[in-house]
Amino acid sequence: IFRETLSKREVQVITGLGKYFQQIDKNRNGFLSQAALKEALKVFHLEMPEGDFESLWLILDDSKSDKVDYGEFTHAIFGEMNEYRKAFVRKVSLLDFSKTGSVPMVDVRKCNCAK
Repeated sequence: IFRETLSKREVQVITGLGKYFQQIDKNRNGFLSQAALKEALKVFHLEMPEGDFESLWLILDDSKSDKVDYGEFTHAIFGEMNEYRKAFVRKVSLLDFSKTGSVPMVDVRKCNCAK
């Protein structure tokens, strides 16, 4: 991560990119093509000169597979999770009974007592 704290706008862009990546990943394989990444950056007004994009792509596509794992992309932006976040993710993942990567509100309500 470039800085210890992110502005609200930066957090919104990064989380928005993650959601956008999931939406455009029609076959749910977790990978982005070069064109899809370029389009995503454009949608979020993160355009850059072509030479800079090519350099970024070379870094992200280190396996030379012409695709980038968007999980690795977000990890490169956020960096390693601290222990608090890791513990939180482990707790939340217990709610994912169907192992789909998302938790419907119905399942959250089953496990949460707000009394």
